[in-house]
Amino acid sequence: MRKSFLYAFALLTAASLYLCTTSCSSDNEPEQNSISEFITDKGDGTLFVLNEGNSQYSNSTLSIYNTHTDTVCNEAFAKVNGMKLGDGAQSMTIADNKGWIVVNNSNVVFAVDPKTCKELGRIENLNSPRYIHFVSDTKAYVTQLWNNRIAIVNPKKYQITGHIEIPDMASASGSSEQMVAYGDYVFCNCWSYQNRIIKIDTRTDEVVDSLIVGVQPRCIALDCNGKLWALTDGGYQGSPAGYEAPALVRIDAETFSIEKKFQFNLGDYTPELCINGKKDTLYWINGDVWKMNVNADALPTESLIKSNGTYYYGLTVAPQSGEVYLADAIDYTQNGIIYRYSTEGNLIGQFPAGVIPGGFCWFKP
Repeated sequence: MRKSFLYAFALLTAASLYLCTTSCSSDNEPEQNSISEFITDKGDGTLFVLNEGNSQYSNSTLSIYNTHTDTVCNEAFAKVNGMKLGDGAQSMTIADNKGWIVVNNSNVVFAVDPKTCKELGRIENLNSPRYIHFVSDTKAYVTQLWNNRIAIVNPKKYQITGHIEIPDMASASGSSEQMVAYGDYVFCNCWSYQNRIIKIDTRTDEVVDSLIVGVQPRCIALDCNGKLWALTDGGYQGSPAGYEAPALVRIDAETFSIEKKFQFNLGDYTPELCINGKKDTLYWINGDVWKMNVNADALPTESLIKSNGTYYYGLTVAPQSGEVYLADAIDYTQNGIIYRYSTEGNLIGQFPAGVIPGGFCWFKP
């Protein structure tokens, strides 16, 4: 599962959806030509949506949204490849002219042509993979859940070539998550039942430092000033990792030291953090959606978008326009909705996605 297992007990509200929108054909035959209609180089380009699906049901799907024509194609991967995406679609990255789709519970990373969604290859035998980060054309890192190692892969050969051991971490409760690069180093947050960010030297593929930032750092982002931001979720009551108020932490990437910690309230729900295209503005979910300039000295007092009782599951910001896209998983069994907001927080539109939408990837050919 992507994120929901620590909070599923709180998400019991159901809603219904009726939407009319242009969509791909619903049959199961490969349709590469129709997929290309949803790929655009205009404006913000194309938005890929990863729909996690339900654990053990293998009902993950890939949606494609054309921001220029306001049209969506659901189940794109299955339509083109004649097979399901798998169990637990977690994240997607564009690199080396390929789209890399990480499917957590299926222990696989698919490489696809981003213009057609046709599979080009796959990396298998991973352990609950979460995210993939490219160090070069021939080396990438894949983080893993329930593991104390990060896989090193050769994306050209679709092969695992080694592992990065994370010091002082048990394998059974291990966790590595998102990654960002700064010079010769990659920073990675260790989320589930963990409390730190690790620093990896990409020249030696070794962890050279770690920094405790708070219970369960869920997301990280690097801003235009060379500051690393981490959003912790604080864990949950009774967790062996501890339970505390979530926080937004600013870290100097050069010295790898904490500069400031913005504290939230105990029990706040903080599932997502992201940064805009200029890397000067942070966005995060804490019930509502909040927005803050990276140079701010205090948290904002007013939110950008009200939740109105909705537990938003995913968040992304369009790289060019700065529009905000929010994923609503509704009751975590029916198909979800993606809401599109202006930079001022006004609702522009919405479109249907698959079951538990949460991961996003921008692509502009």
